Amino acid sequence: MEKLLHYVWKHRMLPLGPLTTTGGQTVEVIDPGLHNRDSGPDFFNAKVRIGGTMWVGNVEIHLRSSDWQRHGHQTDAAYNNVILHVVETADAEVTTADGKQLPQLCLSVPDSVRQHYAELCRTEDYPRCWRIIPSVSALTVHSWMSALLADRLTERARRCLDWLQSVDGDWERTLFIALARNFGFGLNGDAFEAWGRQLPLYAAAKHRDDLFQLEALFLGTAGLLRLEAVPPTSREAAAQDTYFLRLQKEWTYLQHKFQLPEPMESERWRYLRLRPQNFPHLRIVQLAQLYHRATAGFSQLMKATSREAFHAALDTAPSEYWQTHYLFGLESKPSAKHLTEASRDLIIINTVCPMLFAYGEAHNDEAAQERAVSLLEELRPEQNFIIRQWRQCGISVGSAADSQALIQLKREYCDRKDCLHCRFGFEYLRQH
Repeated sequence: MEKLLHYVWKHRMLPLGPLTTTGGQTVEVIDPGLHNRDSGPDFFNAKVRIGGTMWVGNVEIHLRSSDWQRHGHQTDAAYNNVILHVVETADAEVTTADGKQLPQLCLSVPDSVRQHYAELCRTEDYPRCWRIIPSVSALTVHSWMSALLADRLTERARRCLDWLQSVDGDWERTLFIALARNFGFGLNGDAFEAWGRQLPLYAAAKHRDDLFQLEALFLGTAGLLRLEAVPPTSREAAAQDTYFLRLQKEWTYLQHKFQLPEPMESERWRYLRLRPQNFPHLRIVQLAQLYHRATAGFSQLMKATSREAFHAALDTAPSEYWQTHYLFGLESKPSAKHLTEASRDLIIINTVCPMLFAYGEAHNDEAAQERAVSLLEELRPEQNFIIRQWRQCGISVGSAADSQALIQLKREYCDRKDCLHCRFGFEYLRQH
């Protein structure tokens, strides 16, 4: 398997004896180079001494020499700077597009590496490497977790910057889209993002002091003021509900006033297996209240410096009607229906921190990025299956920074079976 050969070269798992090319020249690997996962040679800027001469350039790796021709490298100028061809089996001579014949080094994958990799691929356990976690040094765990957290923040910041570009550099609108998506709390995330993009904030800004009009605008844009959008269990009651009818009338007025397009299709909203506190209606009117209070705008969140300050900015509860309803027409036990502390933590983790990191990247502001990391270190860790499994293996999870790192590990490495690029996977493969 070629990627195992990449792994052996990258980590310099070389034979103890002298290395020689197929032509008999001695080979000394000074630096294996930078692993390239995109198109082009496999390793950039390697340093290799061949026959007493130091070479600096690229290295290409194949299982067989003949793969060079099969992949068309002999006619590709991008491979002219290759200084060494590393193979498991040398079955052909190879030349570059500019006519240079390349030295070739035969390298084998140690049996223990093959065996351990096969074990990792075969097991259905999660995590696959659980057996070696207790023996991994604290320094290795800490450094890997730090790298994973940086990758996750960078990845999530990139999404924020994509949103920013799509709204012509408007940070306020970008924040609203991010907030909207994360008010979906997973199941309705895509629908909430689409709603956040479609909502006419310019119209909302003109009626910011009137919560009722905001609710009409927010729910109307979402397509949730159509009677057919009401779940069948409460549709008949909603048709007689005074508040629902008033909101419908107000939405019709606002839609005409601002010449708004047709609302979203109500079929996009999901209710199955949702707890009532996560119903789209309730989350949307909580957002309307948050917008009405004007405490969670971009400038306010940029100025906040502690978990407590962010919690205060995000503290929101719906209007009086929703304190006795989860759906139109059906009364529920009276409750303030505040956004819970745990929910606010999730909003900070998934909205505020990526936005801070994105702002820092866009403005070359390292302080903003450091605040994002510090805030995650201050927040309590998320509680889910992923975190529970790693804790059982012996990984300490003391903050949201740790839980975010482990979520990144699961999604980008474990789910993809990319153990060869994982530091825990490396520890597993190098065991004897």
